[in-house]
Amino acid sequence: MILSAIVATDEHNAIGKNNQLPWRLPEDLKFFKKTTMGKPVLMGRKTWDSLGGKPLPGRLNIVLSRQTDLSLPEGVELANDLQTAIKKLETETTEEAFVIGGGHVFTEALPLLDRMYITEVKTVVQDADAFFPHVDHSHWKLVWEEAHNKDEKHAFDYTFKQYEHINL
Repeated sequence: MILSAIVATDEHNAIGKNNQLPWRLPEDLKFFKKTTMGKPVLMGRKTWDSLGGKPLPGRLNIVLSRQTDLSLPEGVELANDLQTAIKKLETETTEEAFVIGGGHVFTEALPLLDRMYITEVKTVVQDADAFFPHVDHSHWKLVWEEAHNKDEKHAFDYTFKQYEHINL
């Protein structure tokens, strides 16, 4: 199974502010949905909360939380640590699973990732409070990118990028 991260970051790796995405980019949301549909997604409890307590449809949702009594809807699984979550993912018949946030989960999962889908948003978010970890790009190969200019629906330029981990 390929373990991937999918994230949108600003120029300083910011990914969130006040438990929300700091921008509205409809094409990025479409890219996220298309890329993750039918595949399991792993997220931290704060990311789960930001979704309004509703699972992403068409995907197994696993919430990572130290709260052992966290109440989740039917079909959403709880894992109390990353290793338990990874074991749950490995029982699924899927070629790829996704870490979708937040910052602490990305940091913990980064050494285990095989692939990263990063939307680089050409802006700097003031007072951001969630960040994607620093990536040593000497261990990653850029295999695809697609640039988009801002328009009436997108306030910022942005670029989709896909990286594959280099096994040194």
